[in-house]
Amino acid sequence: MLGHDPKNAERRRRGQSRGGKSKPSKELVSIKQRLSDLADSVLEAKVDKGVAAVASQILNVYLRSIELERKIKETDELEARLEALEQQKGGSRWPA
Repeated sequence: MLGHDPKNAERRRRGQSRGGKSKPSKELVSIKQRLSDLADSVLEAKVDKGVAAVASQILNVYLRSIELERKIKETDELEARLEALEQQKGGSRWPA
């Protein structure tokens, strides 16, 4: 896997150091704005409540997929860090 290639260790390290400091993705900001606009439109009676409910459900599924992607990426990064530590110590993940 490319993410685990030792050649990419420095790039991974730099990305990991930014992990907790990253800004929300443009995708997330866009969805939040769409939900806010949708709520305003419902309150102003510009959009039917049923249509808004379905749209918000779809956006919620989209948000969950973004969260799943984030968790997978985080898991991959942690696995790469663990492998790097194991290589430094000359050990393996599983006892013999």
